[in-house]
Amino acid sequence: MTGNLNGMAEDLYLGIKDLPIVSPHGHCDPGWFATDAPFPNPAELLVVPDHYVFRMLYSQGVPLSELGVGEEGRKKDPRAVFRTFAEHWHLFLGTPSRIWMNYVLHETLGVSEELSSRTADLIYDKIAEKLAQPDFRPRALFDRFGIEVLATTDSALDPLTQHQEIHASGWGGRVVPTFRPDGVLDGADPEFVQNLNKLAELTGCDLDSYDGYLNALRMRRAYFIQLGCTATDHGIERVQTEWLEDPDALYQRLRRREGTEQDARRFYGHMLIEMAQMSVDDGLTMQIHAGSKRNTNDSVMRDFGRDKGADIPIAMDWVTGLEALLNRVGNSAELRIILFTLDEGTYARELAPMAGHWPCLRIGPPWWFHDSPAGIARYFDQVVETAGYYNLAGFNDDTRAFLSIPARHDLWRRGVAIHLAEQVARGYFGRDSAEHLARLLAVDLAKQVYGLQS
Repeated sequence: MTGNLNGMAEDLYLGIKDLPIVSPHGHCDPGWFATDAPFPNPAELLVVPDHYVFRMLYSQGVPLSELGVGEEGRKKDPRAVFRTFAEHWHLFLGTPSRIWMNYVLHETLGVSEELSSRTADLIYDKIAEKLAQPDFRPRALFDRFGIEVLATTDSALDPLTQHQEIHASGWGGRVVPTFRPDGVLDGADPEFVQNLNKLAELTGCDLDSYDGYLNALRMRRAYFIQLGCTATDHGIERVQTEWLEDPDALYQRLRRREGTEQDARRFYGHMLIEMAQMSVDDGLTMQIHAGSKRNTNDSVMRDFGRDKGADIPIAMDWVTGLEALLNRVGNSAELRIILFTLDEGTYARELAPMAGHWPCLRIGPPWWFHDSPAGIARYFDQVVETAGYYNLAGFNDDTRAFLSIPARHDLWRRGVAIHLAEQVARGYFGRDSAEHLARLLAVDLAKQVYGLQS
C-alpha cells in the first residue's frame, strides 16, 4: 500500500518499503523470544503496555484501572478492557497512534472491520484466534516482519538470562541487549545504594572505592558485549556534564546517602563522561535521551507507579550541557554518541550545528511525541541543511509494542520518500542520490551508527 504517495515519492517508497527492519533501540521484552509463548490476549498485547494509548484515554477521563493498568486493572476482564479502548477509538483521530494501530489491525492481524464499540467483541475474538496460531507467536512474527536485528533495553544489573536462552535455543533471530546503567549512575535514585550492592554481588568487585566502582561498570559492559550488545542508553531529564577532579568524594557521600540533589547531578554529569570514555575503549555506541520530565502526575505516580503517560517534554540546553563531555572526548573518531530530544526547538538551533561539527555526534530520529508524519517532516526540514544526512542515525522505533514495529518503520519510510522527492523537485539533487539516501535512511545508517553490520 502506498496510500496518498504518488510520482517520485511513490517510486522511492516502493524501493525501500520491503527492506529488512533494523530496530537498534526499543523496549521489547526479550522473554517473548526466549520462550516463544503465545501472546496472552488482545488487551494485554495492544492496550495495557502502550502508554500512547492509555495516556490519551486518561486525558478524556477514562480511569487507568479500566484499561488494565495497576493492581485493580489487572483484575479486569481483558475483553472489557478492549471494549473500553474500542469505544474511545475516535479519540485517536489525527494521532500517529491511530496510524500505527490501523496498520497493526489491518496489515498484521488481517482484521477487515473498522474498530468501534459495535465491532469490539468481533475483533477481539478474531485477534484472540490469531494469537493461538503458531504463525502469530513472537519468533514467527519476528521472521515475518523481516527484522534483521532487534535491540532490547536492559538494566546494568540484569543477568541477561533471557538473552542467554535465546542464544542457546538455536533460533536464528538476532536479539541483542542494550546497556542501560542509569540505576547505578544516578545518585538521586532512591535505590542507588541497593543497586550498588547488587552491582558488587554481580561482579565481585569491591565498591568501597571509586576505582572499584569503575571496574565493576567495565565488567558489566564487557558481559553485555559478549551477548551481542553494541550500545548503551542514558535517559536523563536535563543534559549536564562536568569533569570532577575528585569524583570519589561525591561517590562516597552518595554511598552514605548524605549527598544532595546537586551532588547527584554533578556526579551523574561526571559519569556520562566516564561512560563516553569507556565507549572509546570498548566501541559501544552511546545514546542520550534527554528532555523529558518524568512522572509529573503525583496521583498517578502514587497509585500506579512510573511510566504511566505523565512524562512531559521540557526545554534543553545541549551546547552548555555537553560542553565538558565534548571537549574531553568529542574529537575522537572512535566514539559515536546519538542525541535524542523532545525539545524540537533545539534541532536547528543546537543539535544540527553540533552534529555538523563534532566527529562523535549523530542526531537520533524524531522521538516519542514527534514520531509522526508531521514530526518527521519537521525533523528533516530543521536538521538536514546544517548536519546533512550522514550525521543522522537513521531510524529506531523505540517501542514496547512489538506488533507496531513494522507500522512505525513504514511511517518513517513514507516520510523519507516524501522528503527526498521534495528535495529532487526543488533541484537540490537527482534521482540517483535520492534512491541512495532512501536506503541509507531506512536501514544502512542505523546499522553503521550502532555497529550492527552482519
